[in-house]
Amino acid sequence: MKTLTSIERRIVACDRCPELRAYCALIAREKRRAYADHRYWGKPVPAFGDANARVMLVGLAPGAHGSNRTGRMFTGDASGDFLYPALHRAGFASQPNATDARDGLTLHDCIISAAARCAPPQNKPTPRQLRNCFPYLVEEFDVLPSLRVMIGLGSIGFDAILRVLRERGYAFDEKPVFGHGAQFVATNGARRIAVIASYHPSRQNTNTGKLTVAMFDAIFTRTKKLLASGSP
Repeated sequence: MKTLTSIERRIVACDRCPELRAYCALIAREKRRAYADHRYWGKPVPAFGDANARVMLVGLAPGAHGSNRTGRMFTGDASGDFLYPALHRAGFASQPNATDARDGLTLHDCIISAAARCAPPQNKPTPRQLRNCFPYLVEEFDVLPSLRVMIGLGSIGFDAILRVLRERGYAFDEKPVFGHGAQFVATNGARRIAVIASYHPSRQNTNTGKLTVAMFDAIFTRTKKLLASGSP
């Protein structure tokens, strides 16, 4: 019987994309000067969070010197520096800072995953690499029966969510189109899941004002309202 723990072990040992394993290992050896004394993770990064989560966030891929260094989703880079304070303000994270996998951070009612599990060159996974990783996201979805809200961080994370739901036989109340704050409902029998789109909290978006703190907080405020209502 699959569990998050068993899926995590298989992800960490995955070698479906040898070129990405080689790239992550190379980055872990060469390192960035600021992290010269750090021991890099250098392997695929599994999901992180609450096994009973009602909320799932899906991002793009680990950062070469972020998650590929720390071994935990959205930890140790600018995207995490924007994401975790927002989760903390919304009550999903125990603390606003995420520096490494031993910093004591825990998530409540929330889990973070990604469309790709290895850091890709230029942060751009290929279609084949995304296809190779896709089954892991489906498996995580399958072992999270309490899910009520799925949040796509960026268009690739959003598209990965849509693929998972379609793979599992869900239908949408209208044609899903990515845009910050866009929201849809996916239905399969009696089960309904809300899907919310958000711009990715990358430095490219946050430094330019494309994604502001208020815009990001609004996503999680809406998420909490959906959970409180009991139904998407």
